[in-house]
Amino acid sequence: MPRSLKPVSALPRTTLTEAAFEQLIAYVVKGTWKAGDRLPPERELCQQFGIARTSLREALKAMELVGMLDSRVGDGTFVCPRSEFLSRPLLWAFTGTDHEELAEIMEARALVEENLAGLAAERASEEEIARIKEAITQMSNAISAGTSILEADMNFHLAVAAAAHNDVLRNAVQLLRNITRQWLKYKVQMPNVAASVLSRHEAIYRAIASRRPSAARRAMRKHLEETQQLVIQVVKKHGGSREPSPYV
Repeated sequence: MPRSLKPVSALPRTTLTEAAFEQLIAYVVKGTWKAGDRLPPERELCQQFGIARTSLREALKAMELVGMLDSRVGDGTFVCPRSEFLSRPLLWAFTGTDHEELAEIMEARALVEENLAGLAAERASEEEIARIKEAITQMSNAISAGTSILEADMNFHLAVAAAAHNDVLRNAVQLLRNITRQWLKYKVQMPNVAASVLSRHEAIYRAIASRRPSAARRAMRKHLEETQQLVIQVVKKHGGSREPSPYV
């Protein structure tokens, strides 16, 4: 838990927000709050900073935009893994993404993840295979509960990437998924998509668990080809532009 802070003096609200933003960054960068930690309640943070809730929320939103925090409805706000927020500034190079650029991003992701699936089938330990299975169970539970599968989907793909034992490709997956996260969020909300994604993940898992690299690559390729088509549908429906964060 972070130490109590001296109240910030009465300054214009934008300055209060910036001061809170800088202090929040310091907590994360210096390790006072570690990846996975849940932040204290807003009321407590407001008392520590000596600021109004509006200013605090603006600072927290900025932290979320740069990828340092993850706000989960009904669960709280959590510190993101360091790899996620270090790669986030690169995302805004893709503002105003059109359909052609998005197709290229999805193609790059397919090339990377297809080969990672094959490597995972060759290199994964039993513990890593169990983590891939755990992500599938998490997704199945989310579907049964009627909640979003987005987090479980991310966990599955990152578990496969980790099992491939290639840090360069694993980091590439993290970056490419962050770039398309907004569209993936919409994708998994489309009718019948969650069950289809679960089925594709199960096929990938079976190929990896049975040590069949070629089958794992084929299963991942088929899954991501379908994902590409769905994401393009989402972009056409919701629009292809994305505004950059003013804090990056």
